[in-house]
Amino acid sequence: MPVPKLNPSQFDEYLFGTWKPTVSGFYERFHIERIENYKAHLKLPVLPHRRSVYFFIFVTKGLAVRSKGLTRYEVGPGMLFCLAADQITSLEAISDDVEGFYCHFRPELFHHAHLPVNLEQEFPFFSLTADQPLICVPQSDRLCALLDILLAERLRNDPARIRLVALYLTALLTELNHLNQSLPATSPTAAAALTQRYKRLLSERIYEKNTVSELAAILGISANHLNKCVKSTTGKSAHELLEDIRILEAKVLLKQTRLPVADIAFKIGGFDPSDFARFFKTKTGLSPKSYRNLPE
Repeated sequence: MPVPKLNPSQFDEYLFGTWKPTVSGFYERFHIERIENYKAHLKLPVLPHRRSVYFFIFVTKGLAVRSKGLTRYEVGPGMLFCLAADQITSLEAISDDVEGFYCHFRPELFHHAHLPVNLEQEFPFFSLTADQPLICVPQSDRLCALLDILLAERLRNDPARIRLVALYLTALLTELNHLNQSLPATSPTAAAALTQRYKRLLSERIYEKNTVSELAAILGISANHLNKCVKSTTGKSAHELLEDIRILEAKVLLKQTRLPVADIAFKIGGFDPSDFARFFKTKTGLSPKSYRNLPE
């Protein structure tokens, strides 16, 4: 059973509770808003979840702390955080003075303009396997101008202009692509690169109940070498990261499905229900049932 993804209306409950943002008639396909217009209504921290849309945030002032899978990112002024659909994310915190833009969209939006856009191929920062979802924008005038145009189109709320929205969004993503390619490349250490490969493998094979030794073999290295590299990069062992991804997936399943806890226990690691309950409580301080009942 695939994990369901929250559509925009559903993840509004994660973000705002009972407060409802002002939206356009094409909210499920495209939306853009200034962060400062809704930050007072956010219910923080926003728990781990998956979304059905691609999204990005661009911070012009202050700080936002977001996650992609097991990795935490601090998004400061002049930085843009991108995430493809179907990836686990959370919002840990934002500063009181944060300003910037939030935008989400579905790939189908580009069909309105007859644009043959392959998001992950043409814009690699949206790839599911992208190691770096952050883009540094040293000169933001052109980007902000396009964001302001998109915001104006959203406020016009004219379905007849959805083709223009797709064209402006394509222009913005293309600008980001050129910017991303022009930035100096940074080469991670061998240990950091291996750790990223391991994290990707954990996400891809979360339901296959692999051991660290089996995962190391897939990567073509020994479990001992994998553990040393992961430890030097993250401060955690390879087994601890395996446990972390299982906890993260369990949190999403507990919140986004009504699967019985016993089914979740088996799904993420072949656990006996009582063993899973102890494991989850040791890691989170809550029983699976208590976590499921946390207010969203």
